[in-house]
Amino acid sequence: MTAYLIVDVDDLLQRLESRGVALDIHTVARSLLNSAALAAGLGNPEDLVAIAVADWNRYRRPSGSAGGSVQQVFAGEGYDLFNVPDRKLVADALLMHYFSFEEQSVDELIIATSRLDISTLVNRVQTTARARVRIWGDEAPPDLNVIFQPLESILGIPSKTVALYIDFENISISLSEQGYILDIDALLEGMIRQAQNYGQVVHMAAYAPWGQRGGLGTLIDSTGREVSDEVTSRLARANIDPVFSLPGKNSADMRIAKEVLDDSAHADSADVFIIASGDRDFNEVFSAVRTRNKQVIVWGVRGSTSRLVESNPALELEYVEDFCDLQRHADAKVSGAVAHLEAAVPGDGPEFRPSQWSTVILQLDILLTQANVEAIDLDDLVTRLVEVRAVPNVDRADDLVEQATKYGLLQVDTSVNTVALNGSSPEVERTRLIRDRVVHRVANTLHVRGWEYVNYGFLLKGIAMDHGLEGPGMNANDTWRSEWVDTLVREGILARELVPHRHNPEDLVPVIKLGKSDVDLSAPSLPGVTREDVDNMKRRVIVSVEQFTSFRGFAWCPLGSLHRRLRPFDPSTTFQQSVEELLEDGAVDVREYENPQSDFTTKGISLIEESPDTQDTLSERNRFIRALLNLYEGRQPITRDNMQQYLDMGDADLDLWISIMQSENVLKAVPGQRDLYSLFRTHHTVCMVAGDEPGTGESGDEAEE
Repeated sequence: MTAYLIVDVDDLLQRLESRGVALDIHTVARSLLNSAALAAGLGNPEDLVAIAVADWNRYRRPSGSAGGSVQQVFAGEGYDLFNVPDRKLVADALLMHYFSFEEQSVDELIIATSRLDISTLVNRVQTTARARVRIWGDEAPPDLNVIFQPLESILGIPSKTVALYIDFENISISLSEQGYILDIDALLEGMIRQAQNYGQVVHMAAYAPWGQRGGLGTLIDSTGREVSDEVTSRLARANIDPVFSLPGKNSADMRIAKEVLDDSAHADSADVFIIASGDRDFNEVFSAVRTRNKQVIVWGVRGSTSRLVESNPALELEYVEDFCDLQRHADAKVSGAVAHLEAAVPGDGPEFRPSQWSTVILQLDILLTQANVEAIDLDDLVTRLVEVRAVPNVDRADDLVEQATKYGLLQVDTSVNTVALNGSSPEVERTRLIRDRVVHRVANTLHVRGWEYVNYGFLLKGIAMDHGLEGPGMNANDTWRSEWVDTLVREGILARELVPHRHNPEDLVPVIKLGKSDVDLSAPSLPGVTREDVDNMKRRVIVSVEQFTSFRGFAWCPLGSLHRRLRPFDPSTTFQQSVEELLEDGAVDVREYENPQSDFTTKGISLIEESPDTQDTLSERNRFIRALLNLYEGRQPITRDNMQQYLDMGDADLDLWISIMQSENVLKAVPGQRDLYSLFRTHHTVCMVAGDEPGTGESGDEAEE
C-alpha cells in the first residue's frame, strides 16, 4: 500500500500562531504522523511517506519550545524535508519529485493545509481506483472530491468560538472618508475570512440604518454595479444578521455595546469578541469583556479610528483595509471602471437594474431640462442630491459625484465648475430610455383616457410588451419592471398611491400617477413611435375587429386577445396609442362587457360603423380584396407587381395591406417564391366581399387551426 502525508509547514505554523495556540512542535509533528498512519490503516507510521513542505530558509533559528530548529524536529520524526522557496511552484515541484512515475499509483493521500495551491494535487496525482484522499485544514476546498477533517480535531485543539459585531455605518463611512471604493463583496469576504482565522464563527451581526436612503456610502459589487439597496440580502446570504439602528453614531454604538455586554456574560458565550468600529465610546465595553476572560479584537480604519483605541495597549487592533481587498478611488483606472459598466450594461451580463447612479443621472437630467441647458453649476447638483436625500450631506454628495465622474457617467469642467451628463455612456443612455418609455406610457394613458391614475399591475404588463425595452439585461421580469417604476417614484418623477379596489372597496391597490416634477412629462407622444406607425396600426385594429365580430356574430372583440394578435406589429406602444386615438375619433368603443365564461367583466372593443375612420379603412380593405379576386378569377399570379397594376397605391400602402392580408390569413406566401402569394378563397372576409352566400366562408382563425 502506498500512502503519503504532505504537511504544509508554513501554513501550519502561521495558523497556530495567529490563533494563539501554544503547542510543542514535536507534539504537532508526531500527532500528524500517527493520525495519518491510523487513517491509512497502517500498522507502523514508518510505512507512510511523510513530506514536510516549507521555505526552510525561514526556520534556521532555534525553536524556543524544543531547543532545536523546526527542520530538525520534522526530520527527527521521519519527514522528508522538501524545500520550496517560491510558493507559486509548490504543486508542480511536489508532483515532479514524488508523483511523476506512471507505474506508481497512490492508495492514500493526506494533505494538511488550508491553502488551495497544494490542495490542487488532489486532481493531479495518479491514484488507484479505491484510493482515499483527505484534506486536513480549516474548511473543505471547493469542487474537490475529498474527505475533509478540521485540523484542530486532528491535533486535539479545542476550537475557539468567535462573535463578530460590525458597526457597518461607522466602517462604511470611515472607508469612504479615506477614499476607498466600497466593494461589498470584497468587504464581506475579507471580514469573514479574517474572523475565521480566530476560530469557529458562531455569531455575526451588522448594525446600520438599513433602508434609510443615503445612510451609507455608495456600495458596489465586484462587477462595479451599485448595490446599496441589496446589502441586507447580501448580508443574510453571508450569515450576517442585518440589525437596524437609527442614523447617527450613538444609536448603533449603544445597541452594539448592550448586545456585546449581554452576550459575553453568558456561560456559553464566544471565546473571541471582534468589534468592527474605531469609536472611542467602546473603550469601556472592551475592558468589561476582557475582565470576563474573553479575547477582544478591534477592527478600525486608518485615519478614522479613535486615538484612544489605537493607544490602548490591552487591545488587539487590526485595520479593515489590511485584510479586505479594497481599492482607492484615486488608484482606480477610469478605463477599468468604464469597462465594468459596459460589461454589466450592454453585454450578456447581469440585469441592468436601478442604482444610486440612476439617482445622479435622473436628478441631473431634471436640472438640465428645467434650465434648458447642457451643463449646470456643479454645486447645484450637489445641493440637489442632498435635498432629495440621496446622500446625508455635502461631503457624501461630492464623493458620489466624483465616483460618477470616474465611471464616465458625468463630464465635469473644473475650469468653470460645471457638470453635464455623458450622453454616450451606456448607463446614461439606458437610464434615460427606461425613464422615457415608462413615464410617457403613463402620461399618454392619463392624457388620452382622462384617467386619474394607472393601475400598477396594468402598467407592469404594458411595460412587459414594450419592444423598445428589449435587449440584454432589459425588461427581464416583473421584478425588474417594479424596481424601475419604484425608482421613478423615489426620484419624484412618478407618484404611487393606494386606492380602493373596484370589485372590493375594502382592499387597497397601488396605482401610479405623474409626479410633481417641474419637467413637462404630459405630452402624449411616446419615444420611438412615428405618426405612420400609429396610422398603420389603426387600420390593423379596425380590420381585425371587423373580421372577428362579423364572422362570429359578436358585438365586441376581447381587447387583450386583439393585442396579442397584433403584438408582432407593435414595436412599442403603438397599439395603445392607436386604440386611444380611435376612441377620441369616435371610431371604436372600449368598455367592460359581460363575459358568459367568467364571473367578471371583460374589457372589449367594438367598431362604430358610421365613423369615417371605420368606413374608409373597410372600404380600402374591400378594394384590395377585389383586386385579389380579379387576379384569382383571371388565373393570374398573385404577385406584388400584379397587385400594383390593379391598385392605385404607393409602395408603403401596398406593403401594409399585403402584411394585413397575411396576418388576417387572407393571403399566404408561396414557399420558395419571392412576392408570390395564394388567396384563401373561402375565407369569411373574402366571401363577404365577393358577395357569396352567407355561411359559405371560413374564418382565418379556424383555417389556421
